[in-house]
Amino acid sequence: MIKEDLKAWRDATGYSQGQLAKALKVSVVTVSRWETGARSIPSFLMLALRQLEITDDPATRRLKGKGKDHGRNL
Repeated sequence: MIKEDLKAWRDATGYSQGQLAKALKVSVVTVSRWETGARSIPSFLMLALRQLEITDDPATRRLKGKGKDHGRNL
């Protein structure tokens, strides 16, 4: 997976960087660095994204994503 693929996946699924970071239990900065190419994308990420597609409920994600998380891991 390359950085453009990750951004395209987020756009297609409606995840914000913060929502994806929370789902993967990483910081928002990490997701941002993956997308800018400042940090290499781990090989397991594609599998993790596929799992999110299978198990995710977009309505629940929208509710959980309300408010600002300021990049903190919760």
